[in-house]
Amino acid sequence: MSDDKPTPGKTDEARRADALKDLENAAAGSEVFGTSSFVRQADRAKAHFAGQDADPDDAVEVWGRRIGRGLSLLAFVGLLFYLAATYL
Repeated sequence: MSDDKPTPGKTDEARRADALKDLENAAAGSEVFGTSSFVRQADRAKAHFAGQDADPDDAVEVWGRRIGRGLSLLAFVGLLFYLAATYL
């Protein structure tokens, strides 16, 4: 059940923006004719590694996320090769 009490610290515009974002995410998660789930997941991964979830006005945060996520991917691939070479 939902309560009609306003969330402290959030304006109507902020709640509206959050609701629109949630609706877009729900629409993106639903199956649409002509698009495959693989393409949607690839787009999500591309957006994730591009740092699009960071504040676009803060260039340092965007690049920090890009660098961190790129390094984590590099470490994962390196670990994958190491484990495959060692145990297979």
